[in-house]
Parts: sequence; structure tokens; C-alpha cells
Amino acid sequence: MADVVRLSSHSLRFSSSLITSFSPTFNSFQPSLPPIQSCNSDKRVFTVLHSSAADVARLAYTPRKQLLSFKVHATLAETEQPKWWERNPRPNMIDIHSTQEFLSTLSEAGDRLVIVDFYGTWCASCRALFPKLCRIAEEHPEILFLKVNFDENKPMCKSMNVKVLPYFHFYRGADGQLEAFSCSLAKFQKIKDAIATHNTARCSIGPPRGVGDLDLEALSAPKDKPTQA
Repeated sequence: MADVVRLSSHSLRFSSSLITSFSPTFNSFQPSLPPIQSCNSDKRVFTVLHSSAADVARLAYTPRKQLLSFKVHATLAETEQPKWWERNPRPNMIDIHSTQEFLSTLSEAGDRLVIVDFYGTWCASCRALFPKLCRIAEEHPEILFLKVNFDENKPMCKSMNVKVLPYFHFYRGADGQLEAFSCSLAKFQKIKDAIATHNTARCSIGPPRGVGDLDLEALSAPKDKPTQA
């Protein structure tokens, strides 16, 4: 049966066979204590005071069950972390889960500039670009950012000609769609330039155009996965 050291802030408790093997070491910690005598019984327990827990902590043996428990808890903690596309969401960043939600959000945006980010959770380019997109959203609280998960909205994305990810649409009020383009991390300046062009003071005459006549019934069939930018 394995010898076990139970550490506390003031004392160590362990079996005699382990004490016997390390008695010169423990005696050096407290010169005032009498030398430790050998004992043949594994059932006897000794209490040894020590000057520094760090000096003897490295001698401790961790039972297998405790180690497995630690690994399980570490794995659970890792799986409970938010996904990369869920981290650092800004108040002006909205997740879109359906075509109807997309159209309603565009209609309610009024004259605000709306940037639609079409992304895939499996897309490495989307993941690399996302932190910078969050930073832009923080710098421009007046802009509305819509996050569209391609896998959750395949029919809508394909009907809007989204063939590569990440992909971006720019909308504003009565002007409707202003721009549509793909963008990687290396070409992020393209998004900044589009914001500088379209995020100007203006008042739309007429209701928001949104995406025009987007047929909701025609968006029921699943589509293929797009390529990465």
C-alpha cells in the first residue's frame, strides 16, 4: 500500500516507513527535536513539525484518485469557457439566428450603419479577424454589427450570395445595401475604409430598404459550406 503524506499548514502526517527513509532530512529541519526512531509498524503515525512547508512539499505523493479528479475538473473548466465567437461581445453586436430575425433587425436599425459579419465557427480566418471586429465595435458604438453563423443560416447566406468566409455586408436605412465583400485579417483596412465612407451624418428619406425582396419560403433547403477567404 502506498505511503501517503497529508500536508497541512503546520504539520505533516505520514507512515513510519516513509519517515524512516527521510529521517536525516526531517531532523535537519528542526535541530531541537529528538532524532526520529525507526519503527516496524506501518500503522503508527508520526507528527513532524517543520520550518517550511515548501521544503517538504516536494516529497508528497499524490494519490491517483486525486490526480484523476484534478484532470476531470480541469477538463470541465475548459469546456465551460465561451467559444471564440462568443467572447467579448459588445452591446452593439447581435447574433442572428433566423432570416426573420435578420430582416426585423435591419428594419429596426433606422439610419444606423449596419455591418453584417457572415462567419463560420470552423473558419480560421473568421477566428483571426474577430478580435479586431470587436475592437471596431467598441470604437463605433453607433454602428450595429450583426453576426450571422453560416451553419445556422445556410439557406439565407447562400441566397445572399455568400460564397466565401468571412464575408461582410454594409446596409444603411433607405440606401439599402451599400457594399458586399470578403475580407481577411491582412485586408482588414478594407473594413475601416468602408466605415469611413458610409458612416457619415445623413438622414434617409423613406423607410429602410434592407435586403429588398428576400423570399423566406425559398430558404428552406440546406446549402453547401463556403470556402475560406
